[in-house]
Amino acid sequence: MKVGIAADHGGFDQKQEIFDYLTEKGYEVTDFGAHEFDECDDYPDRVKPLALALVSGEVDKGIAICGSGVGVTVAANKVPGVRAALITEAYSAHQGVEHDNMNLMCLGGRVIGGVLIKELVEIFLTAEYVEKERFQRRLRKVEALEREFRK
Repeated sequence: MKVGIAADHGGFDQKQEIFDYLTEKGYEVTDFGAHEFDECDDYPDRVKPLALALVSGEVDKGIAICGSGVGVTVAANKVPGVRAALITEAYSAHQGVEHDNMNLMCLGGRVIGGVLIKELVEIFLTAEYVEKERFQRRLRKVEALEREFRK
């Protein structure tokens, strides 16, 4: 599986740890930055390349991290085809994929610890979308919303 990862200064250290963790586990990981700590960087600039790689198929799933996780979630969801959610616990890490076909997990580097982050990453990456009719119907409605409000 190809995994993309990105973070601003609020998630920089956690991104580095996740990158190493996933590489050790055999995932093909692309680091979309930040590549150096810059306390003045902006989360939209960091998440955009990851979101574009996700919708183009360059990566299969993505992980984005900022201080709270909220900023990267909001920014990523502006890109049509991205289904990002802020995840803070295990149930949503797998249910978001299984029911909602979430393809980008967002994390708060300043609000959850490293052990939990690794657990959530593993759950997210191993979860698979369940192609039940009700889930597909809901996903089609989400896609229709994207088309309706696309400029």
